[in-house]
Amino acid sequence: MTIKIREKESNVQRRLFGTNGVRGIYGRELTLPFVIDLTYSLATYFNTGPIVVGFDGRNSSPLLSNIVSAVLNAGGLDVIMAGQIPTPCLQFAAKAKKFRGGIMITASHNPPEYNGIKPCANDGVEISREDERKVEEIFYNRQFSKTDQTNKTFFDQNIVNEYMDKVLSLIDVEKIKSRSFKVVMDLGNGVQTLVAPYLIKKLGCQVFTINSNIDGNFPGRGPEPTTENLISLSNMVRDLHADFGVAYDGDGDRSLFCDEKGIIHPGDKTAAVLVKYLINEKHNGAEIICPINTTLNVQLVADEGNSNIVYTKVGSVEVSREMIKRNALIGLEENGGFMYGKLNQVRDGAMTTGLVLDMLANSSAANKSTTHFSDIIGSLKKIAQFKTKFKCPSKEVANKVVTKCLEHGSPKKIEKLDGAKIWIDDESWIMVRPSGTEPLVRMYGESISQTLLDSKVREYTRIIETVLQ
Repeated sequence: MTIKIREKESNVQRRLFGTNGVRGIYGRELTLPFVIDLTYSLATYFNTGPIVVGFDGRNSSPLLSNIVSAVLNAGGLDVIMAGQIPTPCLQFAAKAKKFRGGIMITASHNPPEYNGIKPCANDGVEISREDERKVEEIFYNRQFSKTDQTNKTFFDQNIVNEYMDKVLSLIDVEKIKSRSFKVVMDLGNGVQTLVAPYLIKKLGCQVFTINSNIDGNFPGRGPEPTTENLISLSNMVRDLHADFGVAYDGDGDRSLFCDEKGIIHPGDKTAAVLVKYLINEKHNGAEIICPINTTLNVQLVADEGNSNIVYTKVGSVEVSREMIKRNALIGLEENGGFMYGKLNQVRDGAMTTGLVLDMLANSSAANKSTTHFSDIIGSLKKIAQFKTKFKCPSKEVANKVVTKCLEHGSPKKIEKLDGAKIWIDDESWIMVRPSGTEPLVRMYGESISQTLLDSKVREYTRIIETVLQ
């Protein structure tokens, strides 16, 4: 659970913000009084407008967006209503149109009963951790600004078109069109339905879609694409002899890709080939920002391209804010979040799809023959990967899990930037950390030896399950 209101017997202020915004189950943690107070806090924090507001396809999102808009008006700020829209489009608008900031109503990949509020600054990136604390201080102290003036809500229906025009300006449209790619999209009943298929059709691609009706219950395969729940995408890619498939999460900022053979690849593996392409063909030696749980393959391609990697804690806010700080062009997460700073330093599923098409078109041209997605992925070092999650009753128990894992065995080294990253040898590691968005403990692992990885996963799974019993 993300939202934890301060307990009466304690003077300690608990965090409202998780890894990405403020989330909770609608009607339970995310009550209307809570949303009103949080929005007043954000209005006080922003101080001036206009603020662009958008929402995803969750059942509670239209109501919450109207409440947020009304409270911002009451707090003295004008609002630009973007309507139903993918998160990256809203963030693009905040930056490109020089608004004071933005608020997206979304719980991203969380289950349907959740919703959330994700504020971004005028640079189009989620507000920093320091600014989250400022909002929380306003919230807990109820230091809401007062105003007698009347403010208004305006509607902007051009954001998506302006966004698509900008994406198209950053890739080789004519070369992509010359290939007439066939693409399958699993839109996951989310809001990327409104953008990605239309963007890719503008690139001369044949587009086939599944789960393309927006539905807040996410009946197709849930709001989070995983390597396990994309069987329909994989089958359709093979049946149609498509060039690749792509699946998006609920608010459209993350994407997972499937090659022409129907193999679903983890997000950071696709990111590794994109990094390789970008630092070799477009941005020589560009710095790369990524979380500490990123695949070794990113480090390997960065070393080959003489690029530096900066590691952060897990979370797109951590990566994006570091990108802003360093004016970096490339950022990524292992969960399918890829950030291209030429557009915006945030995760963006549609932009990433455009970059994959750009990579495929230019790789084929360079080799003077057809290069398949699987061929490009095959250029990476073979590294076995693992990812899972465990339900956890509380943050305190999650911390006990991390401590037990830290105390276990005699690893080569341990990194504590975020949870515990435990190195078994130079090319094998297990990482355990509490989720910042759900009541979960997440475990990741990598090794060049599948046998070693399987053994270590079983070993640390036993430790985790013992604590959780």
